[in-house]
Amino acid sequence: MKHHPLPRPVMLAAGAAVVLAAAACSSSSTSTSGSAASSSSASSSSVATLKVALIEPSLRNDLAFSQSMYAAVQSLAGPMNLKVSVSDNLFNLTDAGNAMRQYAAEGYNLVIAHGSQYGSIVQELAPQFPKTSFAWGTAGVTYGLKNVFAYQANSQEGGYVEGYMAALMSKSKVLGVIGPIDVGDAHLYVVGFKAGALAADPKATVHTSFTGSFSDDTLMETAAKAYVSEHADVLTGSSQSVVGAIGVAKQANVAWFGTQWNQASLAPSQVAACQVYDWTGVLKQIITAIRGGVLGGATYTITLGNGGEKIVFNPSDPVPASVKAAGTKVISEIIGGSVTPPTN
Repeated sequence: MKHHPLPRPVMLAAGAAVVLAAAACSSSSTSTSGSAASSSSASSSSVATLKVALIEPSLRNDLAFSQSMYAAVQSLAGPMNLKVSVSDNLFNLTDAGNAMRQYAAEGYNLVIAHGSQYGSIVQELAPQFPKTSFAWGTAGVTYGLKNVFAYQANSQEGGYVEGYMAALMSKSKVLGVIGPIDVGDAHLYVVGFKAGALAADPKATVHTSFTGSFSDDTLMETAAKAYVSEHADVLTGSSQSVVGAIGVAKQANVAWFGTQWNQASLAPSQVAACQVYDWTGVLKQIITAIRGGVLGGATYTITLGNGGEKIVFNPSDPVPASVKAAGTKVISEIIGGSVTPPTN
């Protein structure tokens, strides 16, 4: 398995407000042809169109995990001459597997299975469609298959930075951290946040828990309420279900630190900062590899150092200058290697 460092990609604009659509019970699909996009480069027009399918466990505008990949794929449709089809809200694994199989059978060049829960499906389908490339994350496992790419996020890095700032901001010195299922970038973020908080204040109380679901908003809401009742004045969490916890933070007027995407539009006065993912560097390398005849066998990682992760502060809820300066310093230390956030 090869591990590729990423060049520093151009970050997507993450501050725009996004209105969440009502959750649907079934998947939806759209197609975008790169040739139809305006201002496509001359070089991309001379390259054969690559058919890319994106499978996501939640809505593409979830302000979290799914939106981070959807935005990256859409931003590359024109410049890299892609025909993109999206099937989102596929939290049901059987439905997701059926969608992946259909896209592969239709001759798609790349099927992106964006979710840690999709790994076993990729492992089963990839050998059946050896001419189709599969990419999945967040995990660094290609299963030894020549047509599987894997990608992951060192989310413990941004988690550590945000935990450090959260402990400095907290007056009660009680923080609540809520994950979905203890795997992938969700696991890393929770571990990193707790470590960062205790590095800033060893006497802080950092409650952590996992709901057991990526999609159940109610479980996130219940956990957040429990932590607020225990005097937590800073909350954080990971996955598409964080909308439940953010609602509690807004109602209780406690600070929120986010990850995966900019969640400031959900609670403009409570969201302090968010770790935002940018997968464009990963996708560029995967697409370039496929066009060069390499269909898989490599793993890619986004980090603070390569620009695939970025801490975005909310100007509507300013972090105190001293806290922001401390967080910025920790970012530099992580990139420089003097601070290494734990992974377990």
